[in-house]
Amino acid sequence: MNRNNFTSESVTCGHPDKVCDQIADRILDALLEQDPQSRVACEVTCATDAVHIFGEVTTKAEVDYSGLARRVIEEIGYTEPNRGFDAETCQIRVELHEQSPDIARGIDRRTEAERINSGAGDQGIMFGYACKETANRMPLPIELAHALAKRLELVRRSNELQYLLPDGKTQVTVEYDEQNRPCRVAAVIVSGQHREGVDIHTLRDDILGHVILPTIPTALIDKDTQFFINPTGRFVMGGPAADSGLTGRKLISDTYGGCARHGGGAFSGKDASKVDRSGAYLARYIAKNIVAADLADRCEVQLGYAIGLAEPVSFRIDTFGTERRKKDDIYDAVLRTVDMRPMAIIEKFGLTEPIFSRVSCYGHFGSNAADMPWERTDLRLSV
Repeated sequence: MNRNNFTSESVTCGHPDKVCDQIADRILDALLEQDPQSRVACEVTCATDAVHIFGEVTTKAEVDYSGLARRVIEEIGYTEPNRGFDAETCQIRVELHEQSPDIARGIDRRTEAERINSGAGDQGIMFGYACKETANRMPLPIELAHALAKRLELVRRSNELQYLLPDGKTQVTVEYDEQNRPCRVAAVIVSGQHREGVDIHTLRDDILGHVILPTIPTALIDKDTQFFINPTGRFVMGGPAADSGLTGRKLISDTYGGCARHGGGAFSGKDASKVDRSGAYLARYIAKNIVAADLADRCEVQLGYAIGLAEPVSFRIDTFGTERRKKDDIYDAVLRTVDMRPMAIIEKFGLTEPIFSRVSCYGHFGSNAADMPWERTDLRLSV
């Protein structure tokens, strides 16, 4: 094993945790569509034949939470009875209550003029990251892992591989050279849920030919690249019938695949007054724009907020020695240019729009979010 390897993973839309993320973000979008000022902190769990939707919602919108959850489950592909989890027969329990007034008093402002100084919905720290490994300034391992998971879903939905079922996982190990540049793919893991009776050798050949080879660039594969396809030899029982799911449990694959730190706050099911979400999007925007402006080859941004306060209590930039300008000058340029108050972030990125379910699978950053406002490189930093 090479000492300079890095590995990231992704999961398909049918993974139990991602089922929960998709339901939570679809609920959020449905509420925002009717009431853009909705306050939402929706959690979802799932298990065999059961979904539990709970948390805090303050809104003027009226949403059929159970019906919406069933539509999401159906769209994912859990439609067959007697497999332990399907859209029609699973039990859905809803326990949502209004946001705590103690939290609301830190966010809500009486007048429109005061609104821009609305405080953060909670304390917390958020990280953003960017690098030059890929065109969209994301680490290569997580971009490849997501691309494989998307391809695995595609060949299932298109019936190219008719025996595949919704659950699946991918993992990619990239080897880096002495200058910390990706030079080859060392290992690929793909596990796809499948129907009974599928020959394992056929499945492995199919996934290699239909999923891996069309996805991983040929230049990154060599004779020593290892492929592990359904390593246990059987993946019939999957999804919530095999393992429980929970919102926010795939934070690393939601972000940078482990190449950058994570503050710990989840995204899905939260409106943008929660800085776990909006702050993380801003941190990515700042980091990506620093790299895109060729001020550094790698950049990690940290923000820290206190509940009820508008301005962040901390702001940090780390360029890992790759900066092309003085780090203090970059730092000052960002402070002069970027308004980091939560409501300013919401207004800049249009985060009261129902856009969040589009990134509830396959990453909130990079190629999967290419058309999202926090992925733009329009920040003009005078350094």
